[in-house]
Amino acid sequence: MSATIAPKRLVEHFEAGLDAPICLTWELTYACNLACVHCLSSSGRRDPRELSTAECKRVIDELERMQVFYVNIGGGEPTVRRDFWELVDYATAHQVGVKFSTNGSRITPERAAWLAASDYVDVQISLDGATAEVNDRVRGPGSYAMALGAMEHLATAGMRDFKLSVVVTRENAGQLDAFKAIADRYGAQLRLTRLRPSGRGADVWDELHPTAQQQRTVYDWLLEHGEQVLTGDSFFHLSAYGQSLPGLNLCGAGRVVCLIDPVGDVYACPFAIHEEFLAGNVREPRGFAGVWRDSELFAELRRPQSAGACGSCGFYDACRGGCMAAKFFTGLPLAGPDPECVLGHGERALAARGDAPAPKPSVDHSRRRPPKRDCDEDPLADFWRTVEAPVPV
Repeated sequence: MSATIAPKRLVEHFEAGLDAPICLTWELTYACNLACVHCLSSSGRRDPRELSTAECKRVIDELERMQVFYVNIGGGEPTVRRDFWELVDYATAHQVGVKFSTNGSRITPERAAWLAASDYVDVQISLDGATAEVNDRVRGPGSYAMALGAMEHLATAGMRDFKLSVVVTRENAGQLDAFKAIADRYGAQLRLTRLRPSGRGADVWDELHPTAQQQRTVYDWLLEHGEQVLTGDSFFHLSAYGQSLPGLNLCGAGRVVCLIDPVGDVYACPFAIHEEFLAGNVREPRGFAGVWRDSELFAELRRPQSAGACGSCGFYDACRGGCMAAKFFTGLPLAGPDPECVLGHGERALAARGDAPAPKPSVDHSRRRPPKRDCDEDPLADFWRTVEAPVPV
């Protein structure tokens, strides 16, 4: 009688990496007309080295050959780029769906109608407070009204199931029901993500990341509403409370997830913009496909990982040690507990490291000094001073 080999669980296939990412984030520009205090990429000023239109199209051609189903486009504010809508058109024409995140500043009624008519474009409106008072402290004055105006335009145009994206913070963790009500009002789907100490988020993480009690509240809320709410697997560290949340519950960095930044650098994770997690650049002869398939960094991340200091914890299989980026940017070892470990191990590890400096992100495009050349670095160049290009027909 021959032995039966048990099939691999889906998560085990993902841990070993796939031929192409299933969650590819592409930040098209660091330029932004807002200055959110928790911006994961420290956006503000445009980087003059960002990929040209032709280079972006070559990347899209690669994604088509790799059969990447869709790409998450962000920034910065991606719609700041003059060629943004052209690139969206090009991607969808080449069977690469687009989901883009925006603060809503360029979602006009005409543009909303154009988006509603597309089967391959999804929109994610960012909002970090269910009231203007809470949101605008984080995202800037007027940003609440701007986001709701964009959602109104999308709803009026007949677009359904676009996303309302919320970064959960200490200030808005008690507003989850209100966020769900806003999403329902506009026919949108609520998406909650975790605050990471990445980019400018590192400067405000201590004061803005949810308290232990709020984490439990978020966990219970997600158990109740999880089938109706997207999370991008960003709360899998909370599964140590006992019951796994919907999703993979896996750090997919370099396995099923990666980031292309505005200058073509490829990082293992959108929240880990640091040279330690830099795998290559799409401008290299091997292109993006070569970086994804042959990077030494990605090969290392796809090997079986040690549980490290968490190996003796009975909940390791549930939380998998938590978020790599959250540990790295708070100065904790990658083979150790998440700083928001629900059992308190991360809090004790943070206390043990004391005042030792934590790593800083490799890039910072915050608007902290006057631009040297308006045409190169002003994030508002070509934004407020130009007329919206005609909507393609």
